[in-house]
Amino acid sequence: AFSRQQLVPAIAPFLHQHPQLHLQLEVTDRLVSLASEGFDLAIRHCRREALPDTHVAWPLCHTATLIVASADYIRRYGRPETPDDLRHHQCLTYPRGPQRPQWTFASRQTPDERVTINVQGPFATNNSESLRDAVLAGLGVALLPNFSAREAIGRGLVQELLPAWQPVEVFADKLYVIRPYTPRVSRAVETFSRYLKATFSEPRPAPAPAPR
Repeated sequence: AFSRQQLVPAIAPFLHQHPQLHLQLEVTDRLVSLASEGFDLAIRHCRREALPDTHVAWPLCHTATLIVASADYIRRYGRPETPDDLRHHQCLTYPRGPQRPQWTFASRQTPDERVTINVQGPFATNNSESLRDAVLAGLGVALLPNFSAREAIGRGLVQELLPAWQPVEVFADKLYVIRPYTPRVSRAVETFSRYLKATFSEPRPAPAPAPR
């Protein structure tokens, strides 16, 4: 989702500025061995402790997890007002293993207050863009990274729910740029790295609060 919605649109201005450079982009969810497979850079949505010690890494931007549903779904089934209400909704999940899916929320007013609920629904997938498409189709409520939901929220197709609660332990809170450790870095890699920092490290407007 980040690649299609954010990264690819940013590549065209970069190549216009640097016509002598050539970029090859591979989009995958698998963990790539950068050095052995010939990659110069990778962007990963992960926790800091998951980054390999043999690589150089720096945070590109912060991310957040949102709970969302389509406007059509809300019209048909109503808007959940508390995390407990989600027990009675169709919940679309990102599977993490064979265990029954659970969602945990922290109160924004008192972060030490946490609520964990069992959820169920008609669809699960380990791809956030596919999960977003299921939300757009009106299949249910989902937790999404903000970069997956931002475009649909901006167009009014998807609404953020439960503004008083923050989903926790779902997706990482940062995107990282990583590269293999080498004593010398090519000018092309340095140039593109600086461009990524300048483009994505700037503050971005938060999605509009859900209408009530």
